[in-house]
Amino acid sequence: MPQVLAELEACSFRNKSPSETAEHIKPLLAKYLPLSPNSSAPSSVGWRDPKLQKERQKDHYSHFILRLAFSSTEDLRRRFGRIETALFKLRFQNDDARERQDFVKSLNFDWETVSEQEKQTLATSLRNATPGLKKEEIEEGGWFKVDFETVPELVEQRRVFLKAGKAYVPVREQMSMVLAGFTERLDKGLELTARALPRLDEDDRLSPILTHLSKNFATPDAHISDADTSLPGAPINASSIDSLSQHFPLCMRNLHLTLRKNDHLKHFGRLQYTLFLKGIGLSLEDCLVFWRTSFRKKTDDEFNKEYKYNVRHAYGDVGGDATRRGKGYSPFSCQKILTEHPPGSGEAHGCPYRHFSPDNLVALLQATGVNDKDVLRGVREDVAPEKKRYHIACNRVFEYAHKVELKRVKEEGTWPASELDTIVHPNTYFKRSYLLKNGVKIGDEGRNGDEMEM
Repeated sequence: MPQVLAELEACSFRNKSPSETAEHIKPLLAKYLPLSPNSSAPSSVGWRDPKLQKERQKDHYSHFILRLAFSSTEDLRRRFGRIETALFKLRFQNDDARERQDFVKSLNFDWETVSEQEKQTLATSLRNATPGLKKEEIEEGGWFKVDFETVPELVEQRRVFLKAGKAYVPVREQMSMVLAGFTERLDKGLELTARALPRLDEDDRLSPILTHLSKNFATPDAHISDADTSLPGAPINASSIDSLSQHFPLCMRNLHLTLRKNDHLKHFGRLQYTLFLKGIGLSLEDCLVFWRTSFRKKTDDEFNKEYKYNVRHAYGDVGGDATRRGKGYSPFSCQKILTEHPPGSGEAHGCPYRHFSPDNLVALLQATGVNDKDVLRGVREDVAPEKKRYHIACNRVFEYAHKVELKRVKEEGTWPASELDTIVHPNTYFKRSYLLKNGVKIGDEGRNGDEMEM
């Protein structure tokens, strides 16, 4: 579920329209958090259907676990409430109409029905204050009176009639009232959870898990397999890294530029870069050749003694237990790069969007070909201390650098929406960039591999 919420927030930050957001989130919901309507089950079992029960159980567990994780601070509660409400809205809109009405009735909202006499008396005011509403809808449709604070969206958009502190809401605008009720109940639930959190401090098993989940809300963690990043047939070897670096995310581009400038990287920089290269498909033998030729100022003896073992260890060729042997370490995700081992003086690892000053960040982006003023201004806003949207800044740059290719695959429908979600792993950035720039369709990566070009 954190993946779904993070994508919803990313859609908001990237100014996607409601229809674009719905289209983008739909495959992710089907993948991570399916929730079928009761009507989809055989009539003989209904909501007792094992598949429905399992889906609802997963949904309930994930929601209340995330309540625990995101109740610790006011900022987390506010963000979680906002995105959880957006998710509820998507699901409510796409639900079966009959089930939607049954759900609303079960909530027992304190909505006062407008009488026929009052409706006739206020007919002109209702018509003038409710644009787009037909005369028949005003005369025949149902209306509710609620405190105007409960429907701020409708008040802001001037879509309701206000009188004596009450908003007169037509049935068709029921969504706003349901959302207001959902948000109010969720906010109260989060406050109650926050009061209970201190009791969990004594349990050192649960607290680290909740802390990890709340960190992932800023940048979701991502675990990738070799299949997720493999590019069969692509010319990935020690001599091709320079040309392939055009597809690297800024963190790895910075490491590569620093390596070429200084003929050296410090320990964490070497580890971060080695694992990234391992993830894009560079073999251990080629990786050793790459590092040896890059460390031109070192003798063979110095390289073999000080650096060779660490590269072999990262690949799982030496050291570690039998389980890790042969596999090595996984490439670092954005979340790991952002939260662990911040770079010190003379170090080049980490995330430039987080660890660079705004001016140095813009200079690096310009050096890598990003000169659009709107993009650079957007990046500055994303990385501001009060926002800290580092992964959104990175995705903003990716979309700018691949705007032509992204437009093409969307128009042609050759890439599903699930393959265009927010990037939260450097190796995903590389693979997506490589495939887009080379015009490869999703699912065709392994076909005609020998014809793939850089």
